[in-house]
Amino acid sequence: MVLVVPDQDQRASSSFKAAQFNKLKKEKSMRSRTLALGVVLCLSAAGVVRADWPQWRGPERSGVSKESGLLKQWPAGGPKLLWQVNDLGDGFSTPVVVGSRIYMMSNRGLDNEYVQAISTADGKVIWTTRVGNVGNPEQNPRYPKARSTPTVDGDVLYALGSDGDLACVETKSGKIRWTKNLRKEFGGQPGEWAYAESPLVDGDVVVVTPGGASATMAALNKKTGAVIWKSAVPGGDAAGYASAIIVQAAGRKQYVQLLSKGLVGVDAKTGQFLWRYKDVAKGPAQYFTPVAFGDYVYGGALGVGGGTVRLKANGDGVTAEQVYFVRGLPNGIGGAVIVGGYLYGTEVGQKLVAVEFATGKIVWQQENFGWGSVVAADGMLYLHLVDGTYVLVEATPTGYREKGRFMPPAAPQHSKNGDFAEAAFSYPVIANGRLYIRDLGTIWVYDIKAK
Repeated sequence: MVLVVPDQDQRASSSFKAAQFNKLKKEKSMRSRTLALGVVLCLSAAGVVRADWPQWRGPERSGVSKESGLLKQWPAGGPKLLWQVNDLGDGFSTPVVVGSRIYMMSNRGLDNEYVQAISTADGKVIWTTRVGNVGNPEQNPRYPKARSTPTVDGDVLYALGSDGDLACVETKSGKIRWTKNLRKEFGGQPGEWAYAESPLVDGDVVVVTPGGASATMAALNKKTGAVIWKSAVPGGDAAGYASAIIVQAAGRKQYVQLLSKGLVGVDAKTGQFLWRYKDVAKGPAQYFTPVAFGDYVYGGALGVGGGTVRLKANGDGVTAEQVYFVRGLPNGIGGAVIVGGYLYGTEVGQKLVAVEFATGKIVWQQENFGWGSVVAADGMLYLHLVDGTYVLVEATPTGYREKGRFMPPAAPQHSKNGDFAEAAFSYPVIANGRLYIRDLGTIWVYDIKAK
């Protein structure tokens, strides 16, 4: 059954049973405890968990950290600032943190987009490696910059430049092992604002989204860059600005991605196109990295709302059955997270929204909150608003409970080009008891461990 819900107070299809959803939560929790996922975990006698943040939206690409023992309330002015470094280069890229190093992409001018490693101790630059030029410099509004987040996998990382230059780089030295260009070698078609996705590493493959008719998505051998498969998605969508995730549903592993014409799933082994969900491409641009839970996938339509589909096996294919679409659900560039069966995120109307994931019902919303990116850790939501403000909110369905708010000191100036001002688009990063914040060429590092 397909049910479209036009108003926020209406419920989803009754076939999405709460008992079934609770069973999925339990199964997912058990799986999460058995998967290492390449994360460095340190467990103290007090039960405090620390973890690296090796890729876009964290260890599982869900925006949720497994860390514990973090502050539940920030002091006035924010947590303790450990250090701040300016002039690291321009860009909207979110950093990643592995061990004693921070990795991120930046640019200086339009002909030097690079990936760099800096020290977690003091922000000192360890190495810098040029990847290529900045893509689509005549974009509108005109803010051409580095956008993608690197993905760290063992002793290498994968960096995608905004002009489609994909590089496998040694984390120790910054030496490039191999490169590909998504435009030239795959006939890639990015959107107006160039490439912004973060490469997905899964086992022996790295997955990217060139866009276009011949290789809408592609899987490469992560050691050599050799092509394993190209997926020609019907319609030949241009690439969006989201990043692919792994979904195990309907009896098969899939890569799910938001493209310019909708949310799609392809078979992880062969690249076979499986399904499409068009409703989440209603907005003016496709930024929202999908969120998955069991057989269910959520996507946000920028400026409109959000919807969830249930994936079901259908012969050799997969059917995406809409469960609900609700206006005003999380849909902004800042994504959403699932905590305890509830979805949290901002929407373009400047509201922070808490949603019962099973039904799409809004349980509370904070008006005039702002628009920003969100991650979760230790029962709390960390939100980076586009004006640069940071807010700590309890992740609870019982109501809005703010636990701290501050503006980092000496923030960079945001320019304005036309009707839309430049904004702070980088996501929060939580790694090993610290909060890492980036805004253009500046990084701040805060101690968020509970004493």
